[in-house]
Amino acid sequence: MLSQIYYLLRSKVDGSYVSVNPDSDSTVKFLLLFQEDFDARSYLNTHAPDVADRFSVESIPPTQLKTILNRWSFQGIAVVKDPLLPNAVILFIHIELKVKFVKTLTLDMKCRYTQ
Repeated sequence: MLSQIYYLLRSKVDGSYVSVNPDSDSTVKFLLLFQEDFDARSYLNTHAPDVADRFSVESIPPTQLKTILNRWSFQGIAVVKDPLLPNAVILFIHIELKVKFVKTLTLDMKCRYTQ
């Protein structure tokens, strides 16, 4: 599992990562992860073609996940299984990076980008 590389979408404008908020009334947010770089590009081209050039694909090893989760105050991760639907597996993460709860959701994850 430690050899797995994940791919994230990061804004070229402010450096923030693309995240998922399943409940718009809540402040809970999950870091959006892709298992392949081409899946991240597919997601952008399908759901946000007008702003795709404002994002870059960044690769990270699992050992850096804890740092990113803590620094940006994410409550967990959303691993995208199908970027075209989109379909993601949501994982709530404790500070120690232990999985607390797993839920598979098909979400309205259309990119909403504001400058």
